[in-house]
Amino acid sequence: MNTKHYLLRNRDVSHIDQIDVYEANEGYAALRQALKDYQPDELVAMVKKSGLRGRGGAGFPTGMKWGFLPNDGRSRYLVVNSDEAEPGTFKDRELIEENPHQLVEGIIISSYATRASEAYIYCRGEFRRGAEQLRRAVQEAYDHGYLGKNILGTEFSLDLKVYRGAGAYICGEESALLESLEGKRGNPRLKPPFPAVAGLYGGPTVVNNVETICNLPPLVTYGPEWYTSMGTEKSPGLKIMSVSGRVRRPGNYEIPLATPLRTLIEEYAGGLLPGRTVKAVIPGGSSVPLLMPDQLDTPLDYESVMKAGSMLGSGGCIVLDDQVCIVGATARLVKFYREESCGKCTPCREGTYWMTDVLERIEHGMGQNSDLDLLSDVADNIAGKCFCPLGDASLGVLVSALKHFRHEFEAHVAGHECPMGARLYDTVNH
Repeated sequence: MNTKHYLLRNRDVSHIDQIDVYEANEGYAALRQALKDYQPDELVAMVKKSGLRGRGGAGFPTGMKWGFLPNDGRSRYLVVNSDEAEPGTFKDRELIEENPHQLVEGIIISSYATRASEAYIYCRGEFRRGAEQLRRAVQEAYDHGYLGKNILGTEFSLDLKVYRGAGAYICGEESALLESLEGKRGNPRLKPPFPAVAGLYGGPTVVNNVETICNLPPLVTYGPEWYTSMGTEKSPGLKIMSVSGRVRRPGNYEIPLATPLRTLIEEYAGGLLPGRTVKAVIPGGSSVPLLMPDQLDTPLDYESVMKAGSMLGSGGCIVLDDQVCIVGATARLVKFYREESCGKCTPCREGTYWMTDVLERIEHGMGQNSDLDLLSDVADNIAGKCFCPLGDASLGVLVSALKHFRHEFEAHVAGHECPMGARLYDTVNH
C-alpha cells in the first residue's frame, strides 16, 4: 500500500495550510523552478508528456486541453472548478481546506504555462471554510510576491480571485460555471464554441478541476518520467479516491492509478463492517453505473473501469453492502438529480421528475409491474437527448440497478413493501 503522500501532503505535515510551513516544506519551489527553467510552451509539453488527465470526471488529457487555446492575441483566463457536488466525492474539499497553497501554486504554474493573466477559483457555495482558507492563502501569496505584478522578479503577472457559488450542482458543468462566474443564472451553454475558444467573458479559457491543478507542483518537481512510472500508459499517475459507504475507514486515499478496486476497499478503507459483504460498488461518483462483487479486481484506471461497464469519474467510491436496499438507494440518488436539474431542457427536467415519482411509488409499496418498463422507457428518452450531461448522469445507477437487481424491484412490487425493511433515503448511511 502506497504510504507516501504527494497531493495529500497535509497528512504528513502539520499546519501546512500556513504559508511559512508550506514554504519550509518545498512550497513554491516548483513555481520558482517553472519560472526559472521553463518557457510556457515547455511546461505545456511536459504536461502532455506526463499524460495527466483531468480529475473532474471526464478524464480528458490536460495538456491537450491547454493546447486548444487559440494564439490570437486575446487575454486568456484560467478557471479552477472547485464546485465539488457529486455525491460520494469529497477530495477537492480536503485539498482546499487543508492545503490551499498547493492549489494556489498549481494555479500560478498553470497560468504561466497557458499564458493566462487572470485566474479564478469557483468554490462550491457550501464550502465556507474552504473559501475562507483559499482567500487567506491567496492574500498570503500576494504578500509574498507569488501573485500580482512581476512575480518573483519575472515579467509574468497574474491576478487570482476566489468566487463563491450559491450551491448548484449544475455549476460543476464548465459552461454553467462560467455563466455563474459572469453573474448570470448557472445554465449550461450550447457547445461549440468550447471554453478554450469562447469561455469567460468570451475569451479563451481553460477550466480545470482542483485535483488536476494540484498535480502541477509535484509534476514540475519530479518530472514527467516520475509521473508515468505509476499507473498505466493511458492512465498514468496518482488519483485521490473518496471512499464512503459501509467500510471501516471512509475517507480520501491517494493511490496509483490501476490499483485494484478490491485493494482500495480492503487495504486502504479497511474492508467492510463486520459480518457484511459487498453488494455493489459505485466507483466514480453517483453518476456512474454499478460494479458487481465479481468485478472487485478491476484496476482503477479510466480504460479498465470503462471496460468493466462503468466509469472512474470523479473518484467517489460508494460501497453498498448486502443490507442496502438497491431500490431505496437508487430513489435517493435519482431524487438528487431531480432537485439539481436546472430545468433548461425537457428530457432532464421532466424525466428526472417522473423517475423519482415512480421509484418512490415502488419503494413505498404502491408500485406495479408496468412501472419497471416505464422506468426503462423514461431513461431511454433521457439518454443522449439532454442539453448537458446531467440528464445522462441521473441514469448511471438506475439503469445498472434495473439490470442487475431487477428481482429487488419486482419484490417491492409483489410484496407491496421494501422486503429489507429499509426506510426511503436511509439506505446508504451507516
